[in-house]
Amino acid sequence: MATCVHSSRRENPPQTKPNRTRVDDHLFQNYVQHFRPNSADIVSCVPISEKKSNILHTCAPKILDDGNVNHEEDVDNLWQVMKDEARSDIAQEPILSNYYFSSILLHDSMESALANHLAMKLSNASLPSGTLFDLFLGVLTEDQDIMRAVKDDLRAVKERDPACISYVHCFLNFKGYLACQAHRVAHKLWLRGRKTLALLIQNRVSEAFAVDIHPGAKIGRGILLDHATGVVIGETAIIGNNVSILHNVTLGGTGKVSGDRHPKIGDGVLIGAGTCVLGNVRIEDGAKIGAGSVVLKQVPARTTAVGNPAKLIGGKENPLKLDKLPSLTMDHTSWSDYVI
Repeated sequence: MATCVHSSRRENPPQTKPNRTRVDDHLFQNYVQHFRPNSADIVSCVPISEKKSNILHTCAPKILDDGNVNHEEDVDNLWQVMKDEARSDIAQEPILSNYYFSSILLHDSMESALANHLAMKLSNASLPSGTLFDLFLGVLTEDQDIMRAVKDDLRAVKERDPACISYVHCFLNFKGYLACQAHRVAHKLWLRGRKTLALLIQNRVSEAFAVDIHPGAKIGRGILLDHATGVVIGETAIIGNNVSILHNVTLGGTGKVSGDRHPKIGDGVLIGAGTCVLGNVRIEDGAKIGAGSVVLKQVPARTTAVGNPAKLIGGKENPLKLDKLPSLTMDHTSWSDYVI
C-alpha cells in the first residue's frame, strides 16, 4: 500500500495549506481508486456514490449542548464533527487515509463505525470480526439508550482529559472509552440471559484492553476511564453518571461475601489511580477518593477520603465539603497539605 500512496501522491500532489481542514475531491477519488478496503480490511462499509462523496467537504463543527436537545439530532451533529476531524487528519497525514476511511468515513452512522471498530479490536482467529460486527451493530441500533451513553462518554473524555485532542482521536484510540462501550453491549446481553456470550466479550476486552468489567456491573453515562489499564469492576458494582476513574482502580469484593458484594459509586465521583474500594460500600455523590487509597466504609457526599485505610479530610465529625464536582474538575491534589 505504501507504493500506491507514493505513486498517487506523485501523480496528483495534494495542495494543502497549514490550517486546511478539508479533503480535496482528487484525494477522495485517489482513495476510491487505490485504497478502498476490501472485505478483509473492513467488516462492513457504506457504498460510495456521487452523493456520498459530496459530504466529504467539511463544515464548521457545531457547538454541542448537554441541555434538552433531540437525541438523534445531537448524535448526528457529533458524528458529523467526528467525520470532519477525520478529514482534517487525512489532510495532515495522507498516509492514514485507508485507516480513517475504513474506520470512520465509509460508515453512515456512529453505530456502524463503533460496531466495526470494536469488532476489529476484539476479534481473533476463532472469533471472526464479521460475527462480532453483526452482534454489536444489532445491540447498538436496537438500544438508543446505549448510544446516548456512547455519546456522553465521548464528550466526557474530550472535556476532562487534556490528552484528548479530538472526538475521533478518543473514538479510535482510547482503550478506556472502547472498553466501556464494549461493556455496554456485554451488559445488554447479560440482561437478556445471554451470559456465556457476555462473559466471552468481557474476556476479550480484558485481553485486548487490560480492563476487566464484569458484564453484570451497571454503569451510568458520561464515564471517563482515564488510561484505564488495570481497572477491575465486579459483578454487582453500580457506577452513577459523570464519574471519572483512573487506572489501576479496583471496585471489588472483600473475598468472603456472596450476593450483592461490590461498591456503589454515586454521581460525579472521582476515584484516583491505584485505589481499591472493597465490599458493598457506598461512595456518595460528588465524593473524591485520593490516589492509592483503600476504602472499606461509606464515604459521604462531597467529601474527600485519602489513605490506607482511607480517612476523611477534616475528620469524620466535620469533614471538609467540596464545592465542585471532582469528576469534572479532575483535581486530584487540592486536598493535600503535604510538604516535603
